Amino acid sequence: MKILLICYDNSSYIPHFPLGIAYIASVLRKEGHEVLIYNQDVHHYSEEHLTRLLDNVHFDVVGIGSVAGYYPYRKILKISEAVNKSKNRNNFKYIIGGHMVSASPEYFLDKTKANSIVVGEGEESILKALSNDGIISSEQIKDLDKIPSPAYDLFPMWYYRLQRMPNIDSTDFCMSIVSGRGCSFNCSFCYRLTKGIRLRSIENIIEEIKLLKKDYRINYIDFADDLTVASKQRAVELSEALLSLNIKWRCEGRLNYVDKEVLETMKRSGCVFINYGIEALDDKVLANMNKALTVSQIIKGVETTLEVGISPGLNIIFGNIGDTKETLEEGVNFLLKYDDCSQIRTIRPVQPYPGSELFQTALDRKLVEGVEDFYENKLTNSEVLSVNFTELSDNDFYSALYRANFSLLTNYHKKNIFEVEKQLKKIYFEKDKNFRGFRQT
Repeated sequence: MKILLICYDNSSYIPHFPLGIAYIASVLRKEGHEVLIYNQDVHHYSEEHLTRLLDNVHFDVVGIGSVAGYYPYRKILKISEAVNKSKNRNNFKYIIGGHMVSASPEYFLDKTKANSIVVGEGEESILKALSNDGIISSEQIKDLDKIPSPAYDLFPMWYYRLQRMPNIDSTDFCMSIVSGRGCSFNCSFCYRLTKGIRLRSIENIIEEIKLLKKDYRINYIDFADDLTVASKQRAVELSEALLSLNIKWRCEGRLNYVDKEVLETMKRSGCVFINYGIEALDDKVLANMNKALTVSQIIKGVETTLEVGISPGLNIIFGNIGDTKETLEEGVNFLLKYDDCSQIRTIRPVQPYPGSELFQTALDRKLVEGVEDFYENKLTNSEVLSVNFTELSDNDFYSALYRANFSLLTNYHKKNIFEVEKQLKKIYFEKDKNFRGFRQT
């Protein structure tokens, strides 16, 4: 079969590498299918361009993946409209997979007029979907090492490797990979494709990184899984294996899985940034989230991370059950004290995506009528409220969030100005000969 896989445009200057599509492409090609990639994300093609392509080139299958969010939802609908407009629509199958549609497959099957919705992991289900319509699913893949590596050669890697990450140098080349799938925790606001956590072997991960270094000169790895630091032992084993590769890397971590010894090992192996899902600085709110984390653990873990020289990503959301102006203020004060400004930090409202425990709570409280009501009426932008779980009015909520984020953004820019002042002093008073100028070069 001749198969077109779509990487939709997310209006980014340099988008994240589409790992999910790349894995699907690899599986399809291994089965003997001809796979082409439609890089709307790179070239910013219009939807009309896609329709013209489908009108003039024969494909047996057209596929696209999705993540949950306001923008991805609107984009999937636009792409689906463009696909369905093709005069050849009856001559090819249209398949959609990914996080967003997996939570509500019946809704998206009807809304997009796709032939098939792939629920959960797609590497095995996509093969079923080629010859079956409707909602397609498979059991979880137990051995992740058996999945063929992403089909990197089908993508413009020269472009994707320019992706910027915290503490990356201007001459570094970056690429995202996954060391495992899933998460061993059950936060109330989170929706995942699969239950539990499964890990690739260390050897399998290192083999892929070596390939990326050799073929594409990658020297900064973005571990894009839900939870890279799945345990202290796993963090140490992965770090020790990375020691000889001479790369930088970032990952997703849990503050109850790190201590000074673990963090020092990660630092030695090139770790420059750990993204932590903190979410709140109040023990009651954390308990309401099923976060399995306490404020004391958060503070101790972040202080130790900074002590060993790794930048922490400190993510906080507001609007969960039990949140107040005071809990928001605690979060802001924490960020002002500990955030090293390696990336812009703001606080977003919590979003109860379909498939999450929090979405069910919203249904039970009659705050949302269903999936369609959520996506069509409630979720208007990821930066604003879709459902208000607090005792605050919407106006009071936004006033508090405005003050919080104004404070955080002011702090970020003040620190940047301070760094600029230091550089000016180095140029003019210390005669820094290595400075390349303030303009982008």
